[in-house]
Amino acid sequence: MKKKVLVGMSGGVDSSVAALLLKERGYEVVGVHLNLACALNAEEPARSMASKLDIPFYSLNLKKEFEKKVINYFTREYSKGRTPNPCVVCNRKIKFKALLKKAKELKADYIATGHYAKVTYDKKRKRYLLKKGRDRKKDQSYVLCILNQKQLKHTLFPLANFTKEEVRKKARELGIHNRPSSQEICFVPDADYRRFLGTQITADRLKEGLIVDREGKVLGKHKGIAFYTIGQRRWLGVALGKPLYVVAIDNSKNVIVVGSEKEILRDELIARDVNWIAIDGLKGSRRVKAKIRYQHKEAEATVTPLSKNRVRVKFEKPQRAITPGQAVVFYDKPARRIRPSKAVGAGGDIVLGGGWIV
Repeated sequence: MKKKVLVGMSGGVDSSVAALLLKERGYEVVGVHLNLACALNAEEPARSMASKLDIPFYSLNLKKEFEKKVINYFTREYSKGRTPNPCVVCNRKIKFKALLKKAKELKADYIATGHYAKVTYDKKRKRYLLKKGRDRKKDQSYVLCILNQKQLKHTLFPLANFTKEEVRKKARELGIHNRPSSQEICFVPDADYRRFLGTQITADRLKEGLIVDREGKVLGKHKGIAFYTIGQRRWLGVALGKPLYVVAIDNSKNVIVVGSEKEILRDELIARDVNWIAIDGLKGSRRVKAKIRYQHKEAEATVTPLSKNRVRVKFEKPQRAITPGQAVVFYDKPARRIRPSKAVGAGGDIVLGGGWIV
């Protein structure tokens, strides 16, 4: 009897090829489109692709839930001077949750998405592991770091062993035309954060305040801390004959602190609400490779438990713009140096876990 799998279909190339691959592997495939509050309208392309693949198709309206759990979180974090990561939150609280619920309703065995990542089961650990995808440039294990064991147990990533170019080739063979890539944050029109936040945050949370240096000297005024993030250089409106960057945001005092580029380098952070995947928890200090942003290069670090789900991360070398509100993800550091191949690259494959930078 065929195993049934629900594929989250965004209307793009990756999820379309994921559905095709699963069908070729003999699964009973069902397409599901999650209708969120995104600016990019993708339901019709997704429906059209499901028809092309001759598979059943469902569309789930999750706009209200998405607004409550993702958009409100996004604006709330910015209004408090933190920089949110809505993709991580959406994966855990919206996408995978909704797909698993629909899978249970339809008595499906698995769900699947077009993410470039891999899930395996480790018999020794008795845990499902999240690993990097083969294509290191497209690897999306970072944004999946908050998934739990139940979600991983029932998840397939058909693109795990494919590069983006191989997926594009497969798409061309099927007659799938590349659609424009979605924005970094799908619900922010034209990637204009300032305009979007201006429409979402109430006036009392967008008060003007002072811009000061480390010594407290007033250099100018800001238009609301929601418009700024650590490491930012633009929109400061302060000219001292040298580049200035946001080095701290004081929400309680409504103050932006600026300094030199050197001052945004830090070698330590605290992370809260850590979700451990490959291990039950951290018993003591452990050497890892840590990633503080999606596009950030992993860095050598030591992670030490402070409490059950709170850790201190000490980097070997200072990192640029460690930002409160962003996710930090820990990768298992290889015991010995492994010579990388072109496709695989260097570093540990296994996601130990991830949490939120304080």
